[in-house]
Amino acid sequence: MTESRLHRPYFRNGADHREGQDVGFADIVRTFGFRTVSIGKWVSKQEQQLAANLFFDALCDLMTILAVPEQVISLNGTLSLAFGSGGNKHSSAHYESTSRTLALAKNAGGGALAHEWFHAFDHYICRKLFADASPHDFASDCWLKGRKLTPHPLNQRLCQYFQICFLQNGQGSEYLKRAVAIDKKLNIFYYAQPQELAARAFEAMIQDHSLKNAFLVQGTKQSREAEIGLYPMQPLRQQLAQQLAEYFHLLGLALDSKP
Repeated sequence: MTESRLHRPYFRNGADHREGQDVGFADIVRTFGFRTVSIGKWVSKQEQQLAANLFFDALCDLMTILAVPEQVISLNGTLSLAFGSGGNKHSSAHYESTSRTLALAKNAGGGALAHEWFHAFDHYICRKLFADASPHDFASDCWLKGRKLTPHPLNQRLCQYFQICFLQNGQGSEYLKRAVAIDKKLNIFYYAQPQELAARAFEAMIQDHSLKNAFLVQGTKQSREAEIGLYPMQPLRQQLAQQLAEYFHLLGLALDSKP
């Protein structure tokens, strides 16, 4: 029997969050406050154990990189996880906005966690930025459509990220233009969607951090997608990373200061 991709070594250089011990998905729910976790019926006990350890380390590393408390990772308890269950048959990882579920495939989801998490965040934060947003809107898309922003310093910070990501001197950024050109070549509208542009830029920021975790993110530097220009290039890449780092740092400080 061929082993799943869970058995491959995923490089990471972060702290030992588990103190050398195994954890389960129940521990992940307790630690971060996820709403639910579902495991596919074709996931073996061994695969479930491997996945739980990988998820736990990756989510702890994400929390460290963003400098935020656990509640941010679970989006204040609104986000559910699915492993080997509830995914999209056309992708290795998927965020389902209707059920607010981040799903990773058993054999191909490694490295996509950061991208899908930002989709979930983009969806969750939308109604805090735009009072007239519908339950299924994403903040990146609403910003590009010119929705009226709810005044708040943190909201303004995040919108600055969207502006740097999408626009340059009042026109589309080179990052956006490359994605539009690739979509036209493939006769699709996918890579140039604001949600996808924002999530790929977030991925790049996470992979560029000195704390490395290949289960959390990989492929923004050496992959077919990177080669054809689907990720931000310097100096935009660094500008976006700095803007995001400042936003999440301030978000973490704001939450830590709450009684």
